[in-house]
Amino acid sequence: MKRQLVVIARWPVPGRCKRRLAAGIGRGRAAAVQQRLMAHTLASCVALGDSAGGRLHAEVVVAADPLGPRNAQHWARALGARRGVCQGPGGLGLRMQRQVRRARREGAGQVVLIGSDLPALQPADLQAAFLALEQAPLVLGPASDGGYWLIGLGRGLGAGLGREIFSGMAWGTTTVLEQTLAVARRHGVKPTLLEPHSDLDRAADLQPWR
Repeated sequence: MKRQLVVIARWPVPGRCKRRLAAGIGRGRAAAVQQRLMAHTLASCVALGDSAGGRLHAEVVVAADPLGPRNAQHWARALGARRGVCQGPGGLGLRMQRQVRRARREGAGQVVLIGSDLPALQPADLQAAFLALEQAPLVLGPASDGGYWLIGLGRGLGAGLGREIFSGMAWGTTTVLEQTLAVARRHGVKPTLLEPHSDLDRAADLQPWR
């Protein structure tokens, strides 16, 4: 089965990334943190095949913002991925949905989306997501702030649910996971939940990593 692992990422330029973190530590330091987080995320993604004994191969795609196609490709390759694409305009939900649709058009039966602010991410976490998608159409990784750090969509997910889970969500709030679970329930789908992780969004989130 063809699989895609899509990293939703912002180019680490001061003032254009990690704005909530920048409010506490400054724009330059926040951009440096973003750069290190992105390198860690891509290292975990590229190592996925090794963690699964090579059985779970997934194409790693960096969906970059606000870069154009050529620069997105250059950045992705510099990070160790073979492919970079543009996120495109619109809110977070629209940009995520666009990546799922692109991956589906390219024949991916399983699509996993993650962010780039997970300092504790390990290849085994990604392996668990793809293995779960072999049994369930929807996989979520709960985040400690009430959102989710990963969403995975399998072959059996209905088109209606695939649209609704990215529409009308209160992105950036403590209710995103709850809202997503409610949409899934309305469609009769019980998502598989992975181990929770903590995003690194604010200055206080840096404390365990100092």
